[in-house]
Amino acid sequence: MRRSRIAVFVSSILLAAGTALTGATAAQASQQAAATGYVALGDSYSSGVGSGSYISASGDCKRSTKAYPYLWAAAHSPSTFDFTACSGARTGDVLSGQLGPLSTSTGLVSISVGGNDAGFSDVMTTCVLQSDSACLSRIDTAKAYVDSTLPGQLDNVYSAITAKAPNAHVVVLGYPRFYKLGTTCVGLSETKRKAINDAADHLDTATAKAAADHGFTFGDVRTTFTGHEICSGSSWLHSVEWLNIGESYHPTAAGQLGGYLPVLTSAA
Repeated sequence: MRRSRIAVFVSSILLAAGTALTGATAAQASQQAAATGYVALGDSYSSGVGSGSYISASGDCKRSTKAYPYLWAAAHSPSTFDFTACSGARTGDVLSGQLGPLSTSTGLVSISVGGNDAGFSDVMTTCVLQSDSACLSRIDTAKAYVDSTLPGQLDNVYSAITAKAPNAHVVVLGYPRFYKLGTTCVGLSETKRKAINDAADHLDTATAKAAADHGFTFGDVRTTFTGHEICSGSSWLHSVEWLNIGESYHPTAAGQLGGYLPVLTSAA
């Protein structure tokens, strides 16, 4: 009987010690997570062009308090938050002007980039103002660029991120399809709409592969934007905004909140 009591006593001590150790480990992991910083890099889809509420100090970069990086930081309170994404940014701009905050203490990095390198603005201008054939030709040129040149440029950016923030989890956000097809909608022809959607898929495929090659997570927003494309009746994307042309074909505040934020939250 005495031996049984001793055995129970020893078991209780070991169990308590194990529980304390597990609790300490969990607390340590939480402290480590809380001690990491978040850096948001990229182009206008990350800075929040089209969502309004721009931070005055960001100037032409048009960083918005309604952009998904700002919303994520507000919800998760990382130890530091650096928002360097900028409207119009290409891969070279990210390399030359956005990587400064990255360090060994950076725990999360998000980025969307590549659309401007592929000529996004010129593609959309051509498709809005010119013929179906001109639109398709310009898209073919952009797709050829995505195949031949963009992977190397993305590789340079992703390698630089890893070098500066080796401990970071990196989430690469893609781009949505712009149009809901097969519905009556004023504006571009169905031929143009389909070609533009195909170009978005082409860019996302190339970006996802480059991200995977670096061990990064690709955040596919085409799923969250489904049902909220232009011509859907519940669009999370601006169509042509003649009074504020720079916001054309960018996510609205609802698109940042409902389209981008959930994807980053899930991937982070």
